[in-house]
Parts: sequence; structure tokens; C-alpha cells
Amino acid sequence: MLNGKTVVLAVTGSIAAYKMANVANMLKKLGADVHVLMTQNATKFINPITFETLTQHRCLIDTFDRNFQYSVEHVALAKAADIVLIAPASANVIGKIANGIADDMLTTTVMACPCKKLVAPAMNHNMLHNPIVEDNIKKLASYGYGIISADTGMLANGDIGDGRLPEEGVLVEHILKEIAYEKDLKGKKVLVTAGATRESIDPVRFITNHSSGKMGISIARAAMQRGADVTLVCAHCEVKPPMFVEVVKVHSAQQMYEAVMQKAPQQDIIIKAAAVADYTPASTADKKLKKSDDDMKIDLVRTKDILKALGQSRREGQIICGFSMETDDMLENSRKKLDSKNCDMICANSLRTQGAGFGVDTNVITMITRTDTQELPMMTKDEAAHRILDKLITL
Repeated sequence: MLNGKTVVLAVTGSIAAYKMANVANMLKKLGADVHVLMTQNATKFINPITFETLTQHRCLIDTFDRNFQYSVEHVALAKAADIVLIAPASANVIGKIANGIADDMLTTTVMACPCKKLVAPAMNHNMLHNPIVEDNIKKLASYGYGIISADTGMLANGDIGDGRLPEEGVLVEHILKEIAYEKDLKGKKVLVTAGATRESIDPVRFITNHSSGKMGISIARAAMQRGADVTLVCAHCEVKPPMFVEVVKVHSAQQMYEAVMQKAPQQDIIIKAAAVADYTPASTADKKLKKSDDDMKIDLVRTKDILKALGQSRREGQIICGFSMETDDMLENSRKKLDSKNCDMICANSLRTQGAGFGVDTNVITMITRTDTQELPMMTKDEAAHRILDKLITL
């Protein structure tokens, strides 16, 4: 995912410095070329050898160290970097960079980097909320630095408050958002539905399906990483929604219908990947729910057809994509949906195809438009999400 990308980790003096070893390792596994800069104070919390072992690069600390790989190390590394993450960022280094002070290898290199720079403050709660530190953070933001908010929890001194460095996975997600993919969807609004709706029979039982929500969430993540402003309307999902998207939680098909139709007019691309129940129990207020001593008979009514409603109310220039999971006559049934729902594309798959069913991490999709049909081989749902977006962009 990060093959060919150079990531610079700038580690300053904080107890949270130990987390950065795992960040470096996670980035290497994603294919990134990782370089680490450290302040002298940072070396008191974690040994540079740890980073050198993980990254296979010399950890840079001293501006005047002559054992350089390049003739002017900080300039060469600054040119190579695709992104810089300053984490944990101490109050001292935040103040230096915000006010143009470059007196060590870390601050000198950061100053020379033209790429995107992220800052993750980590310090005592009271220090973080010192007006001087707050002003310096605001100043960095005004210069285009991305600020990663500190977490709240128990701090190193036992106090409870904000000032914790976020978990390693969160830091990596910030990096992926910036550099993992080209921003070919920048400026576009994308709405994605995901998950399985649940239609309540009574306070205990409900009607649902086996959808895990993985495909819809993969699409939402891919669109976000490609620069889109993403809204995810999700019912029950077995995986967490991605970061950096607006999440609208719903329970029933009616709630999903209302949420989607409210958001739809502002969207450029709408992708309905949720598995919505076709039927819902009739309202008990209508006394259609009948119970006997031997069994329970439930009167069912059809839920609203979200995809059809979107096709009927679409605005000019809007792209609509639906999903069609079939057991028989997949292509024929999916082409009928393309016309009857007034969609631009249907992503069809079959429950009979290995690797394309519910709950798995792979999918086997056939993309059907009005002009062509493209069969994709089995791939991960993350890979399939990008192939779907690639196709939708051409429409």
C-alpha cells in the first residue's frame, strides 16, 4: 500500500516515544521506506538501535555527525520525504518549529521538508493546555501542519486527562489518509451504505441477513483515502467504520431510507452496498402481529426500495451504483436491476461463487454498466473497492 513512499518519523522527548517503534514496524510492513529522526532527549526514552533495526536506516540525531549517507543529510532526506510525522511531539519541539527555530537535526530537517507534516502532541494535561502551547499548535495549523488530537486517559504521572499519544494504528491511519493513494476524488461527495438492517419483531427478536458490512466499509475507506468527503450510512456491521468519514448509524430499513434520502441530494456518487431486508413485520399498532398457543404468525410488509428511490430522484450528473447478490441468473437479474432502478452501475456477485459470500474478506464482482460488463477475479474487498471506484470515475 505504501510501496515507493518515504515516511519520516520525528521522535521527541516523551514517555510515549516507545509507541513509535511499533509505528515504524507497521509502516515497514505496508511497504514504506521509513527514516527516523530523534532529539537527544528522545534517546533517553528509547534507544536509536531499536529504530535502526526496524527500518534498516541510520537513526539521525546529531546535526554535526559526519557519518552521513548523503553529503547534506537533512536536505536529502527532506527532498525524499512524502510525509513527516512528528510524534510524540513535545511542547519544546512544537514551540521551536512554530517559531522558526532549527537547532538540531530533527527541527532542521522538518523545516526543510516541503511535504505534508503531521504533529501529534503528547505531554502532561496542564502543559498541553498552557495558552502558549495552544497558541503554538494553532500557529502550526495555520502553516498547514496537520494536528492529530491527543487522546484522553491516564497520563504518565497518574493523572487523568488529555495529552496521551494516540494508539499506533491511529497514527498509521493518518499517514495512509495523506499518502496511500492519489486524491482523484478530491472535492467529491460520496455516500456509501453498509451493513445489514434489522427489522424488529418485538423487543427481543428481529429479521436480518448475513451481511457483515465489510464491502461497504471497504468502499467508504477507499473513497476517503482518495480524497472524497465520505458519508457512511451503516446498519449492523461486524467491522468498525473507517476514520475520517461521517458515520450515520441506523437500525431498520426505514431508518436507512430516511438517512439516505436526506443526504442524497448533496452527493456526487452514491454506492448502495448495504443488505437491506426486503420485508419488515407489520406494525403491532395495526394489530397484524398475531400469536396463538401453538405458533406465532407474523404479517410482513415490504420495505421501501432505497436504490429505486435514488434512481427516481437523482439529480443531473449524479452517479449511482448498486449491488446485486444472486443465487441464480446473476447477470440477467443484475442487468434488469440496472434498468429498473435507473443506476449507472451494478456490482453483481453470486452466493454460489467461492470467495464471494457473506462474512469473508474477499469478493468476486462483475461490474455491469449500460455499455459493458467487466468480470473481476477474486480479490480482497479493499482491492475490489478501489476497482469499483476506478470504474465509477470513468462514468
